[in-house]
Amino acid sequence: MGERLNILLVEDNLLNQRIVTFSLKKYNHEVVIANNGVEAIERFRERKFDVILMDIMMPVMDGLEATIKIREEEVTKFIEKRTPIIALTANTMDNDRDKCISYGMDEFMAKPFDIEKLKIIFIELELAV
Repeated sequence: MGERLNILLVEDNLLNQRIVTFSLKKYNHEVVIANNGVEAIERFRERKFDVILMDIMMPVMDGLEATIKIREEEVTKFIEKRTPIIALTANTMDNDRDKCISYGMDEFMAKPFDIEKLKIIFIELELAV
């Protein structure tokens, strides 16, 4: 992974937060954590992120609803370049990927977290050289 990215990690599981953060910081990326969808929207309003890694099943507000609200914010605030959102989920049924994409996510990655798979997704989304 080439350039440093500002990443919003939306994940309610502390162990998963640690694993993903550790893996991304090895590549010098900055990671901000949100514990649920409500916090994700708050962090999104506070600053710009290069990419959002979004868990799907969380308390308070799930990742699908948070994605819809983030996409609505981008439209109402006339943000030209939408922030890529990657689903990071244990749900791996065939229709789960399609469902995430239909809610406004850009890509889908099954758990457990795999930095090598994420690097490929980053390249596909033109986030890394």
